[in-house]
Amino acid sequence: MARTEDQAIGDRAAPGAAGPTPYPDVNAAIGDLLAGMRRILGESLRAMYLSGSLAQGDFSPDSSDIDLVVVTDADLPDHAFAALQALHACFNAGDSPWATWVEAAYIPLAALRRYDPAHAHHPHIHGGAGEVLVRDQLASDWVLQRAILRDHGVVVAGPPPANLIDPVSPDDMRRAVAALMHHDWWEGKPVDPAPLRHRDYQAYAVLTMCRILYTLDAGAVVPKPVAARWARIALPKRWDALIVRALAWRKEDQRTPDGDVEETAALIQHVRDRCQRWELAAPPRGRPS
Repeated sequence: MARTEDQAIGDRAAPGAAGPTPYPDVNAAIGDLLAGMRRILGESLRAMYLSGSLAQGDFSPDSSDIDLVVVTDADLPDHAFAALQALHACFNAGDSPWATWVEAAYIPLAALRRYDPAHAHHPHIHGGAGEVLVRDQLASDWVLQRAILRDHGVVVAGPPPANLIDPVSPDDMRRAVAALMHHDWWEGKPVDPAPLRHRDYQAYAVLTMCRILYTLDAGAVVPKPVAARWARIALPKRWDALIVRALAWRKEDQRTPDGDVEETAALIQHVRDRCQRWELAAPPRGRPS
């Protein structure tokens, strides 16, 4: 019997022999992972998309990672999850320049349509040495990730992402960033300074705070550098140099400048206060995104 278009989407790759990005080593990494995923998942693989900086046009080989969203027809059975764990472990131990710099989430079609915190427990892996694929709760920032993916996602395999994802309203984006500030990463009072002593995390925290504030103000999501440039104008001048240094961070930069831990903690507290004020005045929730 002939296969339907919906059944075949996992076999269709994005056009262009050079690959989905202008970076040959990135394309090689994506191709190797896609081939492994197809061996493991077969026809249950419905799509693969590039998200994050590769989708939004602010990718830098010196400071970015590869963000992948892999769409499956249903939740992964245990044997497929174990095989994918092994795939990512092998990739991270390999000789690709992007080993340990790939973040991936595996989301079934039904869950991709809109974010539902009651059905957001999916396999994902963070970038970084020692990271493994785990089944865990995807945080509320996946409201924003879905918006980025819907509007800007780069197709590696499958249909356009807008076919699979509902639009995300401005207030749902604001709710998502406000909820994100309740996450363990940012919730501590006072802010835990220990993670901020790691230069990559400290720079990530500053740029994330800029983007949260931008979304709270505009009800939209933009690349972190765009949000950072906006924040340099919108925020008190005490954080201007901090933001400039975060924008300049590169992977080989391991030293956190003196004072940046304390100033980053103060910025996180400022953003948390802003989000709490918005939550108190937030309009009633409409249909979930």
